[in-house]
Amino acid sequence: MNNCIGIDISKNTFDVHFLSNGSDHRFDYNPDNIDKAAAMFRSAAPDLIVMEATGGYETDLAAELQSAGLPVAVVNPKRIRNFAKALGQTAKTDRIDARVIAEFGAALQPPAGEAVDETTRKIRALTARKRQLISIRTAEKNRTEHIRDEIIEKSIRTLISATEEQICEIENQIRILITSSSDLKQKAEIIQSFKGIGESTAAGLISGLPEIGTMNRRQIASLTGTAPVNRDSGQFRGKRMTGGGRCEIRTLLYMPTLVAIQHNPDIRNFYNHLINKGKNKMVAVVACMRKILVILNSMVKNNQPWEPKTA
Repeated sequence: MNNCIGIDISKNTFDVHFLSNGSDHRFDYNPDNIDKAAAMFRSAAPDLIVMEATGGYETDLAAELQSAGLPVAVVNPKRIRNFAKALGQTAKTDRIDARVIAEFGAALQPPAGEAVDETTRKIRALTARKRQLISIRTAEKNRTEHIRDEIIEKSIRTLISATEEQICEIENQIRILITSSSDLKQKAEIIQSFKGIGESTAAGLISGLPEIGTMNRRQIASLTGTAPVNRDSGQFRGKRMTGGGRCEIRTLLYMPTLVAIQHNPDIRNFYNHLINKGKNKMVAVVACMRKILVILNSMVKNNQPWEPKTA
């Protein structure tokens, strides 16, 4: 795969490297230049366009290129850094970074992501903001445990109240966006039919895992980092470990998985089976999380609500 394009993105610019001919280009990061770059990329007909996840700077560019029908992979920057170290590439400039990203794409061929529509992008942004607000609320609640000053306590309570209002407003906006799309509404209803999955979790899965329903069981587990990976080398035989993938999905599903273990008979029986086999409790929880994802993926793929196997 030699026809790869690497893009290094910053706040105000993005640098492009064409692996096929070695050319480099720099664009100011604005809508007009995104359109110009997309036209250039279409003419090149690349096998893959690769960029790093840069805390949100990549969102608009990736979305526009995907909307133009181009294959785009957004990759964890840690993987790119490790690849550069393996190449012995210590120098670092925007132009060099774009070339290394293109070489990474050609060598490792990360899968192109699914194109996301505007509604899903809005839900994703709102869901991310909701996580931020919940983090702020949790931090402020923790501070109340050690406060003895009435003025400070009043300030904290006021901020908690304002944050909770914002969370409610965002949840309402997410609800409106989901119900405005027949496809997303149907997908949400199917996901929520699974005992243990609520409205917020369904919205997070819709926005953070748009591939759900289009992949097989191994792909969905790998994408979310819930598939066990071998740690065997030479005489060492290590435990199978999970990780990588979309950690935000694992975080999102952690509490619903605990709820399902308590109240969903299928998941409870699976969990107890693993515990009785001597599995560590956290290993069993992650295995249940993986099972839930596989079930949800199948439900969405077959357009069928959940039906318990246990009578």
